[in-house]
Amino acid sequence: MIEARLPSARRPVTRRFKFIGCEIIYREACLLAATSPAQVDVEFLLKGLHDLPREGMLSRLQAAVDAVPLDRGYEAVLLGYARCNDGVVGLQARALPLVIPRAHDCITFFFGSRQAYQDYFDQHPGTYYLTTGWIERNAFGDSEYAYPAYGQQGVMAKLGLTESYASLVEKYGKENADFIIESTVGGLKHYSRSLYIEMGACDERLFIERGRQEAAEKGWEYEVRKGEWSLLRRLFAGEWDEDFVIVHPGCRLVARNDAEVLAASAAQES
Repeated sequence: MIEARLPSARRPVTRRFKFIGCEIIYREACLLAATSPAQVDVEFLLKGLHDLPREGMLSRLQAAVDAVPLDRGYEAVLLGYARCNDGVVGLQARALPLVIPRAHDCITFFFGSRQAYQDYFDQHPGTYYLTTGWIERNAFGDSEYAYPAYGQQGVMAKLGLTESYASLVEKYGKENADFIIESTVGGLKHYSRSLYIEMGACDERLFIERGRQEAAEKGWEYEVRKGEWSLLRRLFAGEWDEDFVIVHPGCRLVARNDAEVLAASAAQES
């Protein structure tokens, strides 16, 4: 559990940030905003944003960034996103800098670094990753996929996968449910185990048990591992080093096909 520390009366809050992030890290981001030495105002976008085509995700992120008020004294906009499906690529900083972790996907946030995630990934292929957000924000295809996300049907809904795995098992039996999953998505066939990353932002026993049940239903191995806060904590504290990209006004995010993952470039450059 991350420790809450009250700011000293001699050192009032002087830095202010606006955080815009995916609801997958809702609990962690709220705790960090409450305990950060800076004042951080938080805003979350639905997980379904990732289910849109890249241009759809980018346009909605850009709209959220552009809507940040300039009269609140914010120093920067913190982005609770990774490269993901490249939905952040092309995002432009207008009047305020943007700060984003260098990460291929949000699982890096819970490991604390790209290297820690890469090491685990290499040693444990076929792993499906779980956190509080991935479970309570419909990790297994619950109602979110059944409804249009941001006015559009997402990929999962277009494929017809609008029910949870447990619901499919209850209706059709495990064998038929597995066939439906494989026929419509096919991605789950590459997994043989799941890892629950316990961050300690709350009592996670029910989440851990939910993950265990889902793994058992699929015949997967199951592991629980303590998460690491360092990357997210530094984002919220304004301690931005080489693990972060700072996009200054007039520049935009670009993808890098190397260890940097993301970088900043002048808006007119490719």
